[in-house]
Amino acid sequence: MNKLLGVYMALLFSICLGACSPRQNDYSKFCNLSPSGWIYDDTLLFVTDIADSVASGTLTVAVRHNNNYPYSNLWLELTRRSGVDKTTRDTLNLQLADIYGRWYGNGFGASYQFSDTVNNITRLFRGDTISVRHIMRLDTLPDVEQLGVTFVSTESK
Repeated sequence: MNKLLGVYMALLFSICLGACSPRQNDYSKFCNLSPSGWIYDDTLLFVTDIADSVASGTLTVAVRHNNNYPYSNLWLELTRRSGVDKTTRDTLNLQLADIYGRWYGNGFGASYQFSDTVNNITRLFRGDTISVRHIMRLDTLPDVEQLGVTFVSTESK
């Protein structure tokens, strides 16, 4: 009886795992930043590898920082270059903490992740390049651990 229950549980788990698989046009990538800080001229590049030639959806930018990050916000410049479409540039002000210094992001221990939607990019083409750099008034921005972009397609499989 226990063996049969184990087989049923494994089958149920594999069905759930298959139902939760990402859509073919979803994209997500994170870049690690140097522990010594994010240098002002250091631009992070993300090349989209979506399955279709074009997809509609939602683009978000996520930042992972530690508890020692000295500011309540983070200014970013995001540029999308596409051979099919025009170049789009936007500045984002990520509000990471409230006026009392409490972090908005989710996390545990000393690391937090905060995400925000990029409103003017709702369509991506295969091979688009998304570049992100910080535009804080510092040569080197401390305590930012990772930065990533995620595109969630609104199209069905």
